Amino acid sequence: MTETEGSKNLAEETTRQEQAAGATILAESIKGATVKYLVWLQNKGRSPSTISSRMTHLNVLTHEGANILDPESVNQTLAKQRSWSESYKSQIVWTYIAFAQMMKITYEPPNYKQTERLPFIPTETELDQLIAACGKKTSTFLQTAKETAARAGEIWKLQWTDLDEANNVLRITPEKNSKPRIMKISTKLTAMLNNLPKTSTRIFGESNIIGFRDNFNRAKKKISYRLSNPRFLQITFHTFRHWKATILYHKTKDIIYVKEFLGHKDLRNTMIYINVENAIYQQGSDDFTCKVAKTVDEAKQLIEVGFEYVTDVDGFKLFRKRK
Repeated sequence: MTETEGSKNLAEETTRQEQAAGATILAESIKGATVKYLVWLQNKGRSPSTISSRMTHLNVLTHEGANILDPESVNQTLAKQRSWSESYKSQIVWTYIAFAQMMKITYEPPNYKQTERLPFIPTETELDQLIAACGKKTSTFLQTAKETAARAGEIWKLQWTDLDEANNVLRITPEKNSKPRIMKISTKLTAMLNNLPKTSTRIFGESNIIGFRDNFNRAKKKISYRLSNPRFLQITFHTFRHWKATILYHKTKDIIYVKEFLGHKDLRNTMIYINVENAIYQQGSDDFTCKVAKTVDEAKQLIEVGFEYVTDVDGFKLFRKRK
């Protein structure tokens, strides 16, 4: 090897080492900024579900090669993702706007429009199958979500003092600027809650909900594969809230009642369930089964099995139910 070749090789090796060192420093800087963002969100009082989704967004950007300390790199990475919907890109942009605000980075976000979509509503059988397929803690969490329509963060923060087992009542402390609620629950759920270990002031313990969510996602994949039903993969913790709201509106046709049950302060947030209910229950046949009630007891029995009152004819009450 000539002296010139040796010098060239040495220079190339030095460059590689400098590049590796630079990459390590950048990776450590990104990791530090990510941890700082996590603490910042917690100090801002963001819900566990919000924190989880925003941290996922940052991790996805990093995984796709974005330097989250460089806004231009973030925008370039977003532009390259052909398989991501505009709605998903919009969610990531909102996450990065907050990150840039915390880091005092100037950021000009791209214009991705978030498409409004109706929520996925599984069948009750699918929800019950998923609940049965999970372990004791997860199944209790999901049963709570099914009966109360509470948000995941609200359930995760439940304390033993919120449970009135004598009256089968659960007190929900709100998040996301909602109203507090007191919910009547089944004796089955009360028993499931009481069967959990009482090692903390909180019913579901002090661990992080992010790890709990990961366990839930693994359970979904297992039952989806076992029952050959990919619909299970679309179920999230929030799906139980959507399902309950849709069922309540279908049974009562009282959107104000649904609003209060969910703890919404703005009726506009509840109105979506009118469209969801119509889509699910009104696309079938327009044929009805009709019944006549001659007494109050007969009317009561018809209502209890799903018939709805139509009108009075010759002193009798007419009811109908869609076939």
